[in-house]
Formats: sequence, C-alpha cells, structure tokens
Amino acid sequence: MKVWLRRIQSLRIEEIIFLVFLIPSIMITISANWYFYTSIGEDSKKIEGGIWRIIITLVLIVIFYWFLWFRPDKRIFKFIREVAPFIFAIAIYTNLHDTIHFVNPHDVHFQLNAIDEWMFGVSPTVWAEQFYRPWITDWLSFAYMNYFWITVILVLYMYYKNEDRQFRTVMLTMMLCYYSGYLLYIIFPAAPPRLALADLYSINIFKGTSVISNSARAVVNISAASARGAFPSLHCTITFLTLGMAWRFHKGLFWLFLPIGISLVIATVYLRHHYIIDIYAGLFLCMLVWYLTPKIDGWWRNFQVKRGIITKSPAVLQTGEKA
Repeated sequence: MKVWLRRIQSLRIEEIIFLVFLIPSIMITISANWYFYTSIGEDSKKIEGGIWRIIITLVLIVIFYWFLWFRPDKRIFKFIREVAPFIFAIAIYTNLHDTIHFVNPHDVHFQLNAIDEWMFGVSPTVWAEQFYRPWITDWLSFAYMNYFWITVILVLYMYYKNEDRQFRTVMLTMMLCYYSGYLLYIIFPAAPPRLALADLYSINIFKGTSVISNSARAVVNISAASARGAFPSLHCTITFLTLGMAWRFHKGLFWLFLPIGISLVIATVYLRHHYIIDIYAGLFLCMLVWYLTPKIDGWWRNFQVKRGIITKSPAVLQTGEKA
C-alpha cells in the first residue's frame, strides 16, 4: 500500500487531476448507458459510443502508467508524458456529451440568453443573421476549427526549441482551463443557442457553404458543446490562453495567430455555438487559471520535496517571471 501511495504522490499535478476526473466520468457514462439500455425506444449513439472511448482510454492509461512507474528512462516516453495529460483531457471532454444532463438536469441556457438580451437588447446570435454570407460562414467555420491547431503549433514550437518551462507552463495552464471548464459545464448546464433558440432563427447559415463549413459542423457534433457544454466557451478560453502565452513567449506567433483568434471569437456567436456571456466567462476563466496555475504547481512540488519524492526543481513560470 505504501508503494502505491508513493507512486501516486510522485505524479505531476495534472496527472492527479486527470485521475480525479476520470472516476466520476466513467460512472456518469456507465449510468447514462444503463439508462438507454433499459429504456425501450430511447437511444443515443453519442452516449453509447462513450463506453468504447472509456475502454480505449483505460487501455492507454495502463500503458502510460506502466511506462511511468517501470520504464521512465525510455526517451520517447519523456515526450509522451508531456502530451498525454492533454490527450486524456480531450478523452474526458468528448465523453461528456449529453451525460451532463444525467448529473444536473437544471439547464440555464435561457437565463444566459436573457443576460445577453439585457446587455444588448437583442439575442446576439439572432441579430447576427443579417451578416450571413456563405464565404463568411466558411471562413468563420475554418477559424472555429483551428483553435486546437494554433495551440498545438505553439507548444510544439516550444518543445522543438527546448523551452521546457515555457512548454509546461502552457500545457499545465491549458489542462487546468479544460478541467475547470468541465466542472462549470456540470454546474451550469446549457445547450448552445443553435439548439436552445432554434425556433428564433429564420436563416440556414450553412446554405450554399463549402465542405469547410460541413466539416466544422461534424466536428462540433462530436463535442460536449453539442449538448450541455456552452458555459463557459472553452474554445474562447483556450484561444485567449494561446494568444496570451504566444504574446508572452513568442510574439511572432502571436501576430500569426491573432486573425484566427479574433475570427474564432466572432464565430462562436455567428455560428450560434455560444452566448456572449459564455465568451466573458471564458476570458475570466483564462485569467483566473493563468494566475493560479503556478501557485498550484508550486504547492504540489513543495509537497513532493518535503516527502523526499523529488529534489527542488523549477516549477512552471510565475506570472511576470522572465523565461
């Protein structure tokens, strides 16, 4: 027992957080699948697919922790350890889907829209219909899909440049943004405007668009945002984080990413994926986690040092600290 306790204590903070989220995620998915299995005439392909995602994730976890505890000297594993928490976080994200409703059935999307109407006097996603053009939809769909890739480009560039502390600063902050967002999804379940406000729209914004927009729609439909994952907008949260970290560490990449980032934020409303308040919440979440990440990582490392698990080593970069 002491051996396993020490192994757990030797994990990084992001690996601990993943395990904390994994167990309830599995329980929720199994519960949701059992509901559809025992309910005649009801089914959900997305939720049913979650079982396979869990099995695949568990297999990958076993392999990952076997290497971590028994073969950590393998060179390739050092890179895998850096990126695995991100892959595991995405696995949990894609497994949320409609299962959020099995945890908290009290939707707040109409309240979110009411806040938008109070701020602007109109539902922004309905107001945006006047700007519909097929080419605009294609461009904004392209931008919306690329929030993932601009982050990947940034962290891979840092890894290539051997900027270890900068790399992990971005990765850990991103992981904490994701998991904080997942928790908020459950506390404030909200369907996106395109689902909750469907009766208010008079235009099919995807009419006449290209394969780019259709591909973007397919990607959205496999994420939690297609069910009860509107508040906050994690697309915006991660985009704000990527732009902020690019400005902090590589300003050349910041200017390269900026057009995509601005377009993505606009796309969340134009494509009816989010309410304006979701964007504000995403910005606040990004700033909060940016501030807390070095403190959380430093606290965990100090705990490991006191236990004699690791020697004193640099934590992630503090806000304002020079690389």
